[in-house]
Amino acid sequence: MPRSRALRNRFVDAPGSLGERLRVARWERFRRCFPGIESMRVVDLGGTAEMWLRAPARAKHVHLINLEEHPAGLPDWITAEVADVTDPAIAAELSSHGGYDLVFSNSTIEHVGGHSQRLKFVSAVEQLAPLHWIQTPYRYFPVEPHFVAPGFQFLPLTARARLVRHWPLVHSRPDSPESAMNAVINIELLTRAEMRYLFPRSVLLSERVLGATKSLMAVRTEPAC
Repeated sequence: MPRSRALRNRFVDAPGSLGERLRVARWERFRRCFPGIESMRVVDLGGTAEMWLRAPARAKHVHLINLEEHPAGLPDWITAEVADVTDPAIAAELSSHGGYDLVFSNSTIEHVGGHSQRLKFVSAVEQLAPLHWIQTPYRYFPVEPHFVAPGFQFLPLTARARLVRHWPLVHSRPDSPESAMNAVINIELLTRAEMRYLFPRSVLLSERVLGATKSLMAVRTEPAC
């Protein structure tokens, strides 16, 4: 394993890492909000089978929707398709199927491509199920979570694109200026005000690290958690 990947693993991905401990704590909070998750049909916008297979919470059924290909050989309680849920036609087709109890989304809304696309994402969330859990990293947390770089999100775009080609904690190092720009331009971290605007009828929860808000979750559940 490259040294940079090993270093990232130590902080973010490996069992026992800070990132893993935070994910476990988030799942525990999720279970408190949705204690009946084992009997729910979940549609996951932007999720992966790997995440659910590692999760301490298992739904009755999970349908994954992502722009990337899904692995073959999924267990019978997970189905998947490649689709863009911000396409109104796709969202309408999915909602016509019915049967979803909960929309789940983890660190996806900040990638969909601008305010108008986020509004389409929210519209899909509202169409697909009566309950939801939509998590996103908080813009003003001191460390940008995708690149594990302090203050990275506050740099000019061109500076971010240059830095990402050399920063040791990136997940996949861009191999050209074009791919570096593509890596950073498609991430728009959200503020608390934006999440309240997008989800006015949801409860907005904060995930904190050392007193600082790291992530925000727009949650609709009954009763409120």
